[in-house]
Amino acid sequence: MGRKKKLINNTTIPQREIEFIARCIFPDILAFYESEKGQREFTEWKAQQIEKANKVNAPQDAE
Repeated sequence: MGRKKKLINNTTIPQREIEFIARCIFPDILAFYESEKGQREFTEWKAQQIEKANKVNAPQDAE
């Protein structure tokens, strides 16, 4: 028996409205990330995230 995931909605917007909007825009988001441009931008974003993480985790030089 599977558990139902509890949704977190800290807004005054009814959950059904959020889900309706999500169903409307999801196909467009999916199409973008499946496109060449979307794949390229996602790859660039991942590289930026790795670069940021490396800067945060890099040891500081003692002066």
